[in-house]
Amino acid sequence: MSPEKETLNPLQQEKGETVPERRAAREAQLIASQKARKLRPNDFPGGVHPPENKHQSTGEPIGTIPLAEDLVVPLLQHSGATALPVVKLGDDVLKGQKIAEADGLISCPVHAPSSGKVVAIEPCAVPHPSGLVEDCIVIRTDGEERWCELEYYEDFTRLSPVELLDKIRECGIAGMGGAGFPTAVKLDPHGGMAIDTLIINGTECEPYITADDMLMRERAEEIIAGVKILSYILDEPERILIGIEDNKPQAIAAMREAIRDTRFDIVIFPTKYPSGGEKQLIQILTGREVPNQGLPANVGIVCQNVGTARAVYRAVRFGEPLINRVTTVVGQALERQRNIEVPIGTPIRHILKHHGIHHGLMQKVVIGGPMMGYTIDDESAPVVKTTNCLLVPTKEELPPAPVAKACIRCGFCAEACPASLLPQQLYWYARADEREKLQAYNLFDCIECGACSYVCPSTIPLVQYYRAAKGAIRLAEEEKEKSDRARDRFEFRKLRLEKAEKEKEAKREARRKAAELARQKREQNPEVEESKAGKQEADVVAAALARVKSRQEDPQQLLARAKRSLSSAESRVERMRNKLEAADENQRDQLSAQLKAAELKLQEAEHKLTLAKRRVDRDPAREPNKEENSAAVRAITKARAAAEARAQMSDAEKLDADVEALRNRVSKAQARLQKARDENDANLEAFETALEKLQKKLEDKMREQHSAQDGEP
Repeated sequence: MSPEKETLNPLQQEKGETVPERRAAREAQLIASQKARKLRPNDFPGGVHPPENKHQSTGEPIGTIPLAEDLVVPLLQHSGATALPVVKLGDDVLKGQKIAEADGLISCPVHAPSSGKVVAIEPCAVPHPSGLVEDCIVIRTDGEERWCELEYYEDFTRLSPVELLDKIRECGIAGMGGAGFPTAVKLDPHGGMAIDTLIINGTECEPYITADDMLMRERAEEIIAGVKILSYILDEPERILIGIEDNKPQAIAAMREAIRDTRFDIVIFPTKYPSGGEKQLIQILTGREVPNQGLPANVGIVCQNVGTARAVYRAVRFGEPLINRVTTVVGQALERQRNIEVPIGTPIRHILKHHGIHHGLMQKVVIGGPMMGYTIDDESAPVVKTTNCLLVPTKEELPPAPVAKACIRCGFCAEACPASLLPQQLYWYARADEREKLQAYNLFDCIECGACSYVCPSTIPLVQYYRAAKGAIRLAEEEKEKSDRARDRFEFRKLRLEKAEKEKEAKREARRKAAELARQKREQNPEVEESKAGKQEADVVAAALARVKSRQEDPQQLLARAKRSLSSAESRVERMRNKLEAADENQRDQLSAQLKAAELKLQEAEHKLTLAKRRVDRDPAREPNKEENSAAVRAITKARAAAEARAQMSDAEKLDADVEALRNRVSKAQARLQKARDENDANLEAFETALEKLQKKLEDKMREQHSAQDGEP
């Protein structure tokens, strides 16, 4: 559809809409003014020109509203993992205090937007297309707006880029113009990619939304100060480009004044939706194309929103975490339409109440603009870091979508697609659930801008089909990944068990061969082998005795250790007494308890020292039979005697002794089993198994005895 033949729905036209010929003249004028600086903008394929409807909310400066009684702060306001709470129910919090910690790299901490008390940590309604609830921290505000202690830096150049990134991460700053990707991660591209261009996105191409426009008009100096910090973190890239559409003349003038005496460049380009998309803006300003499923860093570019740049400045210069944002409140169902700076967590119902909402006139509440926004049903949902607009239209202002008709294959959707996709093919494959085809046709390159749905004469909600297909593919990939991990774990366990069984079999084979070799040696030299066996058993007993003696500690060492413990305990008691004397009244109870614990430790150390001295003073001559009376020594002496007696036995005598010992063990096992049966013991089965094993060993040993008596080998 050529610009000369462009037509708009009369209900969608706004007063003073620029005609295509005037757009072309304005574009030519801009290109001529930028040729001197070689900043001629490029163009991207497709795009549409919906009614802008931006004048409704720019008639007054950025305002404020009274603080809500309860602030509902979601733990997930960003791309990535949900933050983890660090406060509990009933805690008093200060404004700016961290109330949830980031969970991993792709995550952001969450801070208290105002001072008050935590009254709930529970699932609440949040602004999301799914309408599902998310975990939130509810703060009952006290109206005092008491700040916590903030750490700020007047000169950011005294910090290293890594320290600045840590500061940005700790302040919970996420992208304020898109999906809320953590800013610190975006500013720290992995893989050592060189960044030569920093782009600041001031486009705001979505109809109705003017939050960034008003921010540039009134906070241009803070935005440029934030851009300087971003440039410093990125090691001063060659080019810093600020892209602004030509429908924001006041914002352009304010930004040009703010960049005076800097090397930053403002690039003005014609208004066309969706020029604010990251990939589209990169193509407009640099002519580079981000690869399929790639990132801007792959082509040496980092792109940030003007609101994000201001948040970075506030975080570094004043130490403020991201706890409020500028949001457009617009729609004919409201008495007052404007932009406000509102604390994050403010319920949408509270905002609409202070803008004179007419529930009888409103059609719905839309988060975002009419092209990419989504409807919410629960007005108790709060404003989050990515909420840039609350649109409350009447049915006449934004008529409900008509019933979808059959596709007529006109191809308008392909002409309007800014990502050069084939929306018609994607639509058919999405309806047929052909996921491989959808991925082959680059479904995930779709930015869900809604341009295809806007120009579709059959009013097919194409974007909704794409979103549903993306969700189904992501879910299938997650299930496949879980399945692959489970299979890998099973195969690894199987290999581990097989390896362990092979090692056991190898050890059994080695023992069998060693036993066979020993038997052959005994048959060849019975007397020599018996004497060796007796010597080995005596060596085993001697080694056991040596281990027992080594475990007996030297009384002098015990005394020295007790003296050291006593000295340490005395020093601790002295320190705690000094602290208690110098402590404030509110700390004395805690320090008194610590002093009491230290004094108990001192008494214990004194007792141990007394015992150690008695042991040193004890005369060993008075107890000549101490070693013999020791239970361990008696057992070892008995074992040594048994080993020496066994060494003097013949093979037949050893077999008789073994059989007799096994019979005694079988008798004891039978008695234990009978007792377990009488008492209905839970381990009855284990006792039965043990008895069976002993009986089998006895039978094997008796067969060996009979064979020896019969003269068999």
